[in-house]
Amino acid sequence: MTAVARTEVDRCPGVLAVHQAADGGLARVRVPGGRLTATQLDVLRLAAAELGDGRLELTSRGNVQLRGLHADGPQDLSDRLFTAGLLPSIAHERVRNILASPLSGLDQQSRYDVLPVATALDRALCDRPALADLPGRFLFALDDGRGDLAELAADVAVRALDERTALLSLGTRGVQVEWDVVPELMLAAAEAFLAVRDQEWRIAEVARGEDLVLERLGLQATEALPTETTRVVAGVHGDALVVTVPLGSLMQEQAAALVQVGDEVRITPWRSVVVPAGSTGLEEVGLVTTPDSIWEGVTACAGQPGCAKALADVRADATRMLGELARVVGRGRRVHWSGCERRCGKPAAGFVDVLAVGNGYLVDGERV
Repeated sequence: MTAVARTEVDRCPGVLAVHQAADGGLARVRVPGGRLTATQLDVLRLAAAELGDGRLELTSRGNVQLRGLHADGPQDLSDRLFTAGLLPSIAHERVRNILASPLSGLDQQSRYDVLPVATALDRALCDRPALADLPGRFLFALDDGRGDLAELAADVAVRALDERTALLSLGTRGVQVEWDVVPELMLAAAEAFLAVRDQEWRIAEVARGEDLVLERLGLQATEALPTETTRVVAGVHGDALVVTVPLGSLMQEQAAALVQVGDEVRITPWRSVVVPAGSTGLEEVGLVTTPDSIWEGVTACAGQPGCAKALADVRADATRMLGELARVVGRGRRVHWSGCERRCGKPAAGFVDVLAVGNGYLVDGERV
């Protein structure tokens, strides 16, 4: 990202700030750290069935969306979520954007279990009234050292070095910090951003934003950021099973199956779900539990009929043309289908760009 001059108001959807899409209301439920109890997942499942179109959409930030909400759906939804503990602060509901490595503490690649830090960060965030003014796109990330969140370009990121220290970064450089001060430093960085921004939504959009925020923190980030990254794919990882949800659209039967496999699930930024290793009955409802599935690399925006700007039903077309994509995904490249040039939900790093243009598609700019 580069410095930009924002003129429009941030309209990032939430539970109270529902976006009116072509297929009805769209509510986005923030899930800090991606953690949902089985009971909370079931609350979301029933809400989707009774208030919306029945689906739970997983987003590229590890959140959950409900679509097709009818007129009085948002109020009913907010009441249900508050009761389930999913709305601990009404004022902060759009700004609880906290990613955490979803396999943290579950396999041998974790240098530090960042999930408790994510919980502490969320609580502290909700305790600071001024931080309710953060834009809905401002993002915190806690990487357990494996590098799985590196490509997501969070505004304030922390990456574990070991059990005592971590690397705090706001963009291009890092500074070593102790874990016990991580939540406070991350929130102080957010407060500093609010002090130096104009209408910008992200630190990287502010001219010299990284430097200005660091100056206010009294820190000097000089360390190069680690270059190694990893991608979490479907399959068994230590004590966990990663389950890919085709096109990130969780159907009622699939959500009900996930509710039954354990006390907690973790939503990942790759439209997958982490459940206990040994969980069964998931392939039978159309979920993917092995890394060799074609669905592992395919994503899509909402498309028609849900989005008024979309030029095609990209989800139906992606499903219909799945076999033709196998050659591309088989080479390890991800494929994203977009109904218009906004390319909503696209992966953060390189991918095959399939773009609807009204009378067909462009694939990486070439008509097919």
